Amino acid sequence: MNKQTENAIGILEQLVGFDTTSRDSNMPLIDWVADYLDGHGIASTKVTDEDGGKANLIATIGPEGDGGIVLSGHTDVVPVDGQDWQTDPFTLTRKADKLFGRGSSDMKGFIACALAAIPDLAATRLTRPVHLAFSYDEEVGCFGVHGIVEHFQAAGYQPAICLVGEPTMMHVVNAHKGAATFTTRLTGKEVHSSQTHLGVNTVIYGAELVGFIAGLAEERKQRVDPTFEPPYTTVHVGMMHGGTAVNIVPQECEIVWEFRAVAGDDGSDIKQRVQAFIDADLLPRMRAVAPESSIVTEPIAEVVGLFPETDGAAETLIKLLAQRNDVETVSYGTEGGVFQQIGISTVVCGPGDIGVAHQPNEFVDIDQISQCMDLMDRLRAHISA
Repeated sequence: MNKQTENAIGILEQLVGFDTTSRDSNMPLIDWVADYLDGHGIASTKVTDEDGGKANLIATIGPEGDGGIVLSGHTDVVPVDGQDWQTDPFTLTRKADKLFGRGSSDMKGFIACALAAIPDLAATRLTRPVHLAFSYDEEVGCFGVHGIVEHFQAAGYQPAICLVGEPTMMHVVNAHKGAATFTTRLTGKEVHSSQTHLGVNTVIYGAELVGFIAGLAEERKQRVDPTFEPPYTTVHVGMMHGGTAVNIVPQECEIVWEFRAVAGDDGSDIKQRVQAFIDADLLPRMRAVAPESSIVTEPIAEVVGLFPETDGAAETLIKLLAQRNDVETVSYGTEGGVFQQIGISTVVCGPGDIGVAHQPNEFVDIDQISQCMDLMDRLRAHISA
């Protein structure tokens, strides 16, 4: 194992030690990273959320101005509640050639590699800037990254390339599905179950809505994009809650649903068709019994899709640095589409396996960390004077 890989593992140990589950603050980790960068003479900027309890961190190494590359990673992780971990999820534990810990793969491993590259980057005369962009709340809706792109725009410079270091086994990904998540709340009329004719049962009406959404999912299977797996836009109901007791007609029901759209299908008609079904079918029947009945759908989060770029600068460079000739697509979402939206050429490539992300006993192979450090070293050489 070379010194760079050892340094990355040491930094990863620090990062995993911070419990940055999305429901909690990431500020202790952000403060640690800011201190680390300051120790290498690199200033950083924190862009906080409205409450000041979470922050993005942005820093630049090398010359100021347009161009250069963004190394993008999210600092938050998913919960470990109820999972059967064999090790402490917030203590990096080595077993053979694997490093176990929450976020080791998704995606503190990449952040650790980017930080481990800092001493060499800072000691090199760079021809283009390298920007670090570490966000909060990616796991719950890609909320923090919008503050990062707004910071770039307000600062008046435009990075040329963005590398999002989500776990891809160091393969280069040039496209992923976009996604949108919604909550639909039904309010009816609560009565004793012996008088069902006087009430509005929101669980039953909610079940009809779920069935309609399932029908939309079946329709979408006919629009095939073979570059994705599954090769179509998916429509999915993840949660449904309603009712308080079997002898009470339920007044409230909540449904949480989503779609994940392939390239060329923005999915906007899905929401429109759901609303049309509600307005034309469900609500008139509910209000015929109880005029105060309602159905309200609210967006929870949106993940912007990432789309292939013809002769894209990011794909060309990262294939070179990763020493790969091929590209892949994935069905999970990343922050990449947000960078691409403002004109930054973007791909996804990072250490670790998405198959172990969000799972108990999440791990990253040491060889993956080593490969990522090799990419960082090639990047430094590529943009050195």
